[in-house]
Amino acid sequence: MFSAIGRIFRTPDLRRKIVFTLAIVSLFRLGSFIPAPFVDFNNVQACLVANQNQGSSGLYDMINLFSGGALLQLSIFALGIMPYITASIITQLLRVVIPHFEALHKEGQAGQAKLTQYTRYLTIALAILQSTTLITVARSGQLFGAAANQACQNLVSQEWWAVLIMIITMTAGTGLIMWFGELITERGVGNGMSLLIFTSIAATFPGAMWVIKESRGWEVFFIVLGVGLLVVAAVVFVEQSQRRIPVQYAKRVVGRRTYGGSSTYIPIKVNMAGVIPVIFASAILYLPMLITQFNQPQIGEDPKPWVVWIQNNLVYGDQPFYMLVFFLLVIGFTFFYVQITFNPEEVSDNMKQYGGFIPGIRAGRPTAEYLNYVLTRITSAGSLYLGVIALLPLVALSFFGANQNFPFGGASILIIVGVGLETVKQIDAQLQQRHYEGLLK
Repeated sequence: MFSAIGRIFRTPDLRRKIVFTLAIVSLFRLGSFIPAPFVDFNNVQACLVANQNQGSSGLYDMINLFSGGALLQLSIFALGIMPYITASIITQLLRVVIPHFEALHKEGQAGQAKLTQYTRYLTIALAILQSTTLITVARSGQLFGAAANQACQNLVSQEWWAVLIMIITMTAGTGLIMWFGELITERGVGNGMSLLIFTSIAATFPGAMWVIKESRGWEVFFIVLGVGLLVVAAVVFVEQSQRRIPVQYAKRVVGRRTYGGSSTYIPIKVNMAGVIPVIFASAILYLPMLITQFNQPQIGEDPKPWVVWIQNNLVYGDQPFYMLVFFLLVIGFTFFYVQITFNPEEVSDNMKQYGGFIPGIRAGRPTAEYLNYVLTRITSAGSLYLGVIALLPLVALSFFGANQNFPFGGASILIIVGVGLETVKQIDAQLQQRHYEGLLK
């Protein structure tokens, strides 16, 4: 292992790529600590301390997780990579609704380039919308939720021109992050956007673990750390697991050449949906929180009964009803997303077109039904796995005094493991191209 790492840095081309990637990541993290113009940095830090001490989850904890803590600091990179993630998901889902998008997807590299351009435009539009919402909530004093105090009422300037400059700055920050990600993809190692998300989440690990130590002591800290390592090992095992459906191709004679006659397989992963269902479920469960934020009673008035019920059951993650709804939403979104991204009929038609068949299954409709049967069984296990992983931060919130961004669970652990495995595979492939022994055995 250590000798392989040494060979990485002795390879000039690979060393340049890794150093370039680390430099871009360092610039990304530096921008997360530079406050946007007309932001009162001292008041923001005071509110962050109050938010941490009171254990409030706040309104934007999920987005704050993906920005590496930059959102609640109102920095120039406050929005992080979240607008791009949202735009990518929307573009992918629009393939089902808009035939032109599906046609572009099937055109190959030229069509993918066009879809990427649409994603960039949508990212900027979402960045404008999200930055406007963020600054509006910060001006109202509700950004830190229950931890709001007098300092949290004066985070940003109230002048309209100052608000406009802040919106432009945060939107430009999102555009710069997007450019950073593309630079890493072209000239660095790994997928740039994924690595920036990886960096943002990894940056929150020390703080989240230190909260557990401060609230429960060293014993619980080491217990959580040990359980967390077991969870990481289990996630690596499941993420690498797949069902391989064998496929054979009949021989075809075209001119003087013979094609086919080979055997391959269709890999169906246990977790085909990745982290998307967890993000979807979290976004849906932020709607009740938004509703309660904008239906607070006036001074001297009693709160409305339905607002009290939502606050008691659908706002804080340590409530049993919240956990149940979250678990069911993750399962439902897993089936929904897998059905969109993997079409058994399309796969069956492609196999039939090129003379492929599954041994023992007739080509055409029987093949599509068999693929749908296997996919449903695999997705059932994968959805339960995702639901359990998604509940880990909420269980930690309830028993260990952690926050909802508990590192060993939910979206964070899935992204950390997934991006880590993919990056190591890419480095390993580049080592093997140069006739070296790889990182993976």
